[in-house]
Amino acid sequence: MSDPAIRPATDADWPSIHAFFDRIVAEGETYAYPADLTSDEARALWFGQEHVVVLEEEGRVLGSAMFGPNRPGRGDHVGTASFMVDDAARGRGVGRRLGEYVVARLAELGYRGIQFNAVVATNTAAVRLWEGLGFEIVGTVPGAFRSREHGRVGLHVMYREL
Repeated sequence: MSDPAIRPATDADWPSIHAFFDRIVAEGETYAYPADLTSDEARALWFGQEHVVVLEEEGRVLGSAMFGPNRPGRGDHVGTASFMVDDAARGRGVGRRLGEYVVARLAELGYRGIQFNAVVATNTAAVRLWEGLGFEIVGTVPGAFRSREHGRVGLHVMYREL
């Protein structure tokens, strides 16, 4: 078995990304995207950031991340990112590898910090992962996310200086 590699995403990766993107959004626990997005609409959202990468193992896409500036103009020195991991690859460190890659890459690109705008408070695995990578919760918007399982829950804003 080969080591998983992180590389830029291509158009040919979209069917693999879309398969887990669609499931994750439909779960209603981690992303505020509409559940009824067409493949083209979902692709426009995911590929709408400056950089999109995949973590691939033996030709299979296990996860993806998109990243770039959080805000335009005077806020473009702070990056942001989003991550999705295929259910079949959860618990294998895919999210951590993608997170470490994005932190390092944004630092290389000259960003001064990274801000996650909407980490669902009940997504404890993500909160634990980001805190483990040096992010801190700088605020929580109460009840800003409608979780299918938990009802209205908070959205954390998380930040890490680079």
